[in-house]
Amino acid sequence: MATTHPFLRPSAVQHEPHNPVRDDSKLAPTEDLDRQPDGVPHNVVGLTALFSVMLAMLVAFMFLTGGTTGKVLAVILVLIAIPTMVGSLRKKAQHDRDDVNPSR
Repeated sequence: MATTHPFLRPSAVQHEPHNPVRDDSKLAPTEDLDRQPDGVPHNVVGLTALFSVMLAMLVAFMFLTGGTTGKVLAVILVLIAIPTMVGSLRKKAQHDRDDVNPSR
């Protein structure tokens, strides 16, 4: 008779467990599953990644293909675009931040 490993044995629970993540009626009064656990709006993280990559590709293209004028314009673009991007994404993050249910 073959014995099974203790980790492969069927569970003693004879019903399907109901986790609060799957069933909103089982939530405790203080649980909020809609809260973003890190406190940072996730769409702002995505926009930051998108705009950073696009800006880096644009500056690299300008720097590599342009002559002296292209390099100067690329540096000027970096000096203007990065603070503008950081400021506007900071405002969006502050606007979209969940103040009702802050992260722990």
